[in-house]
Amino acid sequence: MRRTKTFKASIALLVSLFTMMFVAACGDGSGNNSNGPVTVTVMTWESADTNKAIDAALQKFMQQNPNIKVERIATPNSDYGQKLSSLVVAKKLPDIFWAGNDTEQQYGGQGLLYDWTQYASKTDSNFDLSKFAPASIENWKNNGKLFGLPTLMNTYGVWYNADMFNKAGLPLPKAGWTYDEMLHDAQVLTQKEGGKVTRYGLWNPPSGPFETGYCSVSAGGQPFQDKILNATKVTAGPEFIDCAKKMASAVQNGSVTPPGYNVDSAQDAFASGKIPMFYNGQWFAPGFMQAKPTFKYGFAPYPVVKDRVQPYDAVGIVSPRYIKNPDAVWKVTQFLASSAWESVLPGAPVAPAAYVPASTPYFDALKSAGLQTVADAVNYELTTQNKQGIRFIAPWATKANDVVTAKWSDILNGKVPVDSGISDMVKQLNDVIQQNA
Repeated sequence: MRRTKTFKASIALLVSLFTMMFVAACGDGSGNNSNGPVTVTVMTWESADTNKAIDAALQKFMQQNPNIKVERIATPNSDYGQKLSSLVVAKKLPDIFWAGNDTEQQYGGQGLLYDWTQYASKTDSNFDLSKFAPASIENWKNNGKLFGLPTLMNTYGVWYNADMFNKAGLPLPKAGWTYDEMLHDAQVLTQKEGGKVTRYGLWNPPSGPFETGYCSVSAGGQPFQDKILNATKVTAGPEFIDCAKKMASAVQNGSVTPPGYNVDSAQDAFASGKIPMFYNGQWFAPGFMQAKPTFKYGFAPYPVVKDRVQPYDAVGIVSPRYIKNPDAVWKVTQFLASSAWESVLPGAPVAPAAYVPASTPYFDALKSAGLQTVADAVNYELTTQNKQGIRFIAPWATKANDVVTAKWSDILNGKVPVDSGISDMVKQLNDVIQQNA
């Protein structure tokens, strides 16, 4: 009798366990069950307007995916880095957070991030990795592992006052214009009184060693760093030296702002019609759309010597390695890296989406606002195959940047000869790389 009861009790227990397993198996695949949706937390660094648009996009996502609840964590973009560091230490990072390519590489190399490589390899026709902008996915990999997805691509170029160009009888900058043309225009548009510059022709010129590297590659030479990620050496061949000399000459003749010149007011000064050109990114477009300058203006992509070369700079989203519901987090990640921007960018056209199909509304918004030159320049840069990095992305980056800071200004200002100054800088940088290899 006792054996019978024990046997029946065992059967009942097995049935109960099987039922529990079956219910769990019928969940959403991310640890969720019938008790409610899985919660995925997201942290951005965006402005209030952009966050509002992101929230609206996420509401639509949740309506289409009722098994996932997305909560955005409010974080002021002014202290985002500090907030991120504190969350890393406390091991309380949100499921998804905004990150620059350098942060993604650093955290990924330290084993802090979730590896999405296998998930990415199973994507379907609705999310195709081949549709990301050239170089964007490859430069988010760390030793073959994909620790997140790029979301937005920053492009760089020259904002120009078309009225000033027309008055000076200069052709307007456009895709394919050369370094020589840019520096010539800067010199023509510069104003001096008693030998003192009263108006620089070009503010914040693309004069750093990375930008000089683009010039070198465009002339048929070598890039400044051999790889965008974790460079193994830096190089300054004859083409690099040539480009550096041109920029040093422009600094010394007063046609471009010198190293250390305060260009914080460049956006406002340009919008008020006080300066002819300034080098920066496409992200100023929304501000100019609101400011409505009274003059005609435009945006030109990075100049060339011969070949088409453009800067590479992407931001994106990553997740900590300890996320509890990877299936749900990956679904939100895919959305935030692609179709979310189709509804966000029209109202906040800050940058093109790295996922090229999602950029169409961005370009439409620019064109509707009369910013055709911005749309053309951004598209030109976005589709350029040969892209070069804008910074060191490696564990030794801080030490290397200290060397550049100590050396480059003196080279441009003529305090040291260009050839010997660059040779010395390159040697020191390669020493830093080798010592930290």
